[in-house]
Amino acid sequence: MLLRAAITALACLLSLTSIIFVARLYRRDNASSSEWIPSFAAQHIEPCPDNLDWLLPLDLTYPVKYARREIAVEPTAGVERLSVTKRDGPLFPDFQSVDLTDNARVKLKNCKDPLTIEVPEHAKEPVDASHIIFGISTTLTRLDASIPFLLRWLPTTNAKLFVIVVEDDDVPDESKDRFRPADAKDMAGLESRMRSMDLDVTIVHPLSKQHWFSQRYFSLVRLMYEHRQPTTQWISLIDDDTFFLSMPALVKRLSEFDARKQYYVGAISEDWWSVTRYGLMAFGGAGIFVSIPLAEIVNSKYDDCQERSHTSAGDIRLRECISWHTSTKLSNVLDLHQIDIQNDLSGLYESGRLPLSLHHWKGGGPDGKGYPLHTMHLVADICGDCFLQRWQFGSHMLLVNGFSIATYPKGIKQLGLEKMEETWDHPRVVEGSVNTNGVDHSLGPTRPKLELGEEKIQYRFLASSLVDGAVRQIYFRAGADGDQDTVLELLWRNQSWSGSRHEHGNDSQIL
Repeated sequence: MLLRAAITALACLLSLTSIIFVARLYRRDNASSSEWIPSFAAQHIEPCPDNLDWLLPLDLTYPVKYARREIAVEPTAGVERLSVTKRDGPLFPDFQSVDLTDNARVKLKNCKDPLTIEVPEHAKEPVDASHIIFGISTTLTRLDASIPFLLRWLPTTNAKLFVIVVEDDDVPDESKDRFRPADAKDMAGLESRMRSMDLDVTIVHPLSKQHWFSQRYFSLVRLMYEHRQPTTQWISLIDDDTFFLSMPALVKRLSEFDARKQYYVGAISEDWWSVTRYGLMAFGGAGIFVSIPLAEIVNSKYDDCQERSHTSAGDIRLRECISWHTSTKLSNVLDLHQIDIQNDLSGLYESGRLPLSLHHWKGGGPDGKGYPLHTMHLVADICGDCFLQRWQFGSHMLLVNGFSIATYPKGIKQLGLEKMEETWDHPRVVEGSVNTNGVDHSLGPTRPKLELGEEKIQYRFLASSLVDGAVRQIYFRAGADGDQDTVLELLWRNQSWSGSRHEHGNDSQIL
């Protein structure tokens, strides 16, 4: 008995130590770990729990309609990510009204066995991106705020990041300075903190005190080129709100280009008006990739391009320099996304496509609060490139992993899911253009926007957390006309978990 008690105490101590270690690893000065990453609470997951305390921090208005399902992921050789995968049977049991106002303990009446979903096999080890150097020009504050998002794609890849920072660009008109410099001590502190999180970052002052933003952005080429290694193949200019969804997919896509030659890789805008105004150039927020042979030429013409260009946009300055001194043209990669469309981007996120990059996620959305990609993307820890993957359940429900669950009262079959729903605001019109919706060149084919609440009942992603080796997702829809709000929970975990029996069902391709 004493031996068993000692072993139990030791196990608890080790578990607590692990949690504290993770929390400290991601801790900011004067900030709790919960501000950085979702909960790492160590608890056993029951298929039909009697305690829903994880809903309490969401500040819901009770009672709510609630349903949950556990999904066991099974990486399987030969399985491909399809545009839509069809599943037999419903995803959720019947809704149940729950009220956690006074007590988080409930008795769930409707529970379904865990559902096993096959996904493509994904590498167990991080991809090696040591041949890529990334560069950002931003402010110290914005860089700090971007860390949770960088943590989703940059660590453990061996890729380096160089950041040119300033305090801000708000200087008096009579000042000869172009910016207010960041404090060197603050820069060193942030760099040290980021490196402790396995972010191989170097933070520097602008290369010249006379540089405006576009010049600082362009100077990233020189900074990264001068810090290249013999193995470096690409330098990449990105914004502080550029988000790469899959580093393995990005590395694979770049491998299709012969980096020993001059390559200028990126994406034009999704907005045809912007393309007609600014030309066939790589828009910076999507990510720009310059091969080392081309970077060598740009670096050799650096002074000429800095003096000759008068644009206020850094990506335009780079395009001008390349066009002035080389014959290299843009290699357009449609899966890199600048995101120059506005407001509700549901159509893009729900399209079933896996973008290489997303941009402008800090703002926009139907509520103007942006898209929390760092938590939306957590499910990728369980199932690889399954983020934003679509599964259809029955004839009316569609799950878009990490973004939404939607039901279609008139059925899914008539929608045409191979086309992207035009949920965003209509782009600016280009007179005389046959590209009448302004996005056919990039996002087409498209279909008309559906009426929310009538033709489409949408439950939007609300929150996500890591718990007991699983990822818990919460989807939410506000009640209409006095109806209760609805909360849907999905718990994603590896198939190897030894819990209750799993319900397999059949997968089949729709599109």
